[in-house]
Amino acid sequence: MPSRFRKFTKVIPSLLTAIFLAITVWIIAVTASDPTEDRVYPRSIAVEVIGLDTKLVMVNDMPNNIAVTLNAPQSVWSELLRQQSPVRAVIDLSGLGAGEHTVDLQIQVSARPVQVVSYSPKTIDVVLESFASRSVPINLIRKGDPAVGYQAKPPVLSVTNATVSGPISQVNSVKEVRATLDITQAYTNISRSLDLKALDENERVVTDVTITPAQVTVEQEITQRYGYRNVIVSVQVEGKVAEGYRMTNISVFPLAVTVFSANPSIVNDLPGYVQTEPLQLNGLKDDVDVSLQLDLPEGVSVVGDKTTVLVRVSIAAVQSSLPVANIPIEVIGLAPDLKAVLSPEMVTLILSGPLPELDRIQAGDIRVTLDLTDYKIGTYQLEPVVELMLGETVVTSVQPALIDVQIIKAPPATPAG
Repeated sequence: MPSRFRKFTKVIPSLLTAIFLAITVWIIAVTASDPTEDRVYPRSIAVEVIGLDTKLVMVNDMPNNIAVTLNAPQSVWSELLRQQSPVRAVIDLSGLGAGEHTVDLQIQVSARPVQVVSYSPKTIDVVLESFASRSVPINLIRKGDPAVGYQAKPPVLSVTNATVSGPISQVNSVKEVRATLDITQAYTNISRSLDLKALDENERVVTDVTITPAQVTVEQEITQRYGYRNVIVSVQVEGKVAEGYRMTNISVFPLAVTVFSANPSIVNDLPGYVQTEPLQLNGLKDDVDVSLQLDLPEGVSVVGDKTTVLVRVSIAAVQSSLPVANIPIEVIGLAPDLKAVLSPEMVTLILSGPLPELDRIQAGDIRVTLDLTDYKIGTYQLEPVVELMLGETVVTSVQPALIDVQIIKAPPATPAG
């Protein structure tokens, strides 16, 4: 037995050498097929904070670009680049209180095998403050004035206080929580949600605080002053437009005016509108803009002293249609040695347009042609061209729409007797 043990101990060095050589050969083989590389991790790495006391807040910003150099086989690098966040940068704030601290940065890699070669920065400076919150009254600032003749009653806020939370130094610097309501030229009640802002004693916005709620709803009642009233403008119309024309629209600017009287009962007794002086339509054929005086009751005036309104009248001709028969067709462009035989030689037109224009149509206002330039001997079906020497009248139909045209050799001219 001792002899066998002595023999075994003699071969141990050889056995270890063989194992070492085998491992070395295996490592060389693996490395040759999947070589390791030092590379800078190409993606930005945000610093993660863990262990922060819930009664503290961090008041400084964390770097969002940590430079990390890793050593890993090519296959592992491929895996690192496929994963969404395989590399983390972490600082642990466990046990730290308010104040300034320098904390070691830890690099964590999920893939294996990977070696962290270098990274920067190695440490992170952290400033911690106690978390605080307090209730601050909301100050509503109103800008502008309502429209003339209107007044704003006291506004009503959905909440009167807001809670400001954050680092104690920022919370303590808040002197006011403000909302701003613009009532410039308002003449109806306002219901609006307004953003809240935290301001310091110099009326600068305090950052890094949270305001709860972030908005306040304001109900602002706008009422008309005693003796004032909004009334619409009604246009009095007299006469008729020219024969063959019609009035298509009347517009008035402004549509309503604010009136005032030292005797409020006069204003209250108004029917809700005021009329203009009569608008004369007699003989109108075109659109017109006219300034008309308001017909105001005695003792009533218009706010702003503008007692006229602009009235825009739209006039259009009455549209009608008219058949015109037996209009001869004129041949143009035909070679001198050719002759055109038309069937039929006349057409009937249906014209559409303003009635006054249709009533004035004469034979010389219409021309129907067939352009036979470059046409040779043969038979054709061609569309005649209608020319109107009129303004707004158009051709809505031509009967027949096509003309049968036979082009033949022109007969020789008969000698003069």
